[in-house]
Amino acid sequence: MATYAIGDVQGCYQQLTELLRKLDFKSDKDKLWFAGDIINRGPDSLETLRFIKSLGDNAVTVLGNHDLHLLAIANGRRKQNKKDTLQEILFAKDSDLLLDWLIHRPLMHYQKKNHVCLVHAGIHPKWSLHRALSCAKELEDILQGPKSHEFFHHMYGDKPSKWSNELSGWDRLRFITNSFTRMRYIGNNMKLCLKEKGAPGKQPEGVKPWFEFESVDKDLNIVFGHWSTLKDPKIKNLYPLDTGCLWGGKLTALKINNKMKKLTSIKCPKTQPIG
Repeated sequence: MATYAIGDVQGCYQQLTELLRKLDFKSDKDKLWFAGDIINRGPDSLETLRFIKSLGDNAVTVLGNHDLHLLAIANGRRKQNKKDTLQEILFAKDSDLLLDWLIHRPLMHYQKKNHVCLVHAGIHPKWSLHRALSCAKELEDILQGPKSHEFFHHMYGDKPSKWSNELSGWDRLRFITNSFTRMRYIGNNMKLCLKEKGAPGKQPEGVKPWFEFESVDKDLNIVFGHWSTLKDPKIKNLYPLDTGCLWGGKLTALKINNKMKKLTSIKCPKTQPIG
């Protein structure tokens, strides 16, 4: 039995199936971890969502910002963007089942055996493993409970930008959401810089990638996606897997074991222009 983590698929179902063939993936015994953003912008969001759902317990999927975007649209909080490819999901005969499955996905997955976690964007450097798991559970309870519809009316926004244990209510949940699904850069004042999205080296002075700040849990292996312009940062215990499948880059899988070194990729055609 093998376990593979896969970066942002974003509805590129054909490329996903090609990668799985290259991995010789066996759906009855191997496991897949998906780093969020499994749908949107690519051509086959509905097929991708149906396939990953069909894997049952053999797939772990954490929520990304595009996945939450779909749920916000379905809850009447957001309109589709011009580049969205979500219409088929929203009008599919099994739409309710798919959306219910999606909203019950975690924000974070942790495997004790290899001391590795899977998230979409990252883990705030001020959070311990225990704190991160606790924050993820707070948000999951809201998403999967009676206040989920109300949550989507409070989810969007860049404030508060700084973590405090004293944050509460929708402000606290918004910060947790942004950290797990949108974070790339943090300022020296430890505030999230959510408007900075480019490759490292282009950001203003005093702004650094979140993983360049000293982490509370230094030995935690972190597998994440979200940042397609991030090249290999060569930082121990850090495994970025969004390699720009949607933009004509690659779709990449990482074998999860005690070595965490084996990467498998396929080249992808450009589905949308980088923007």
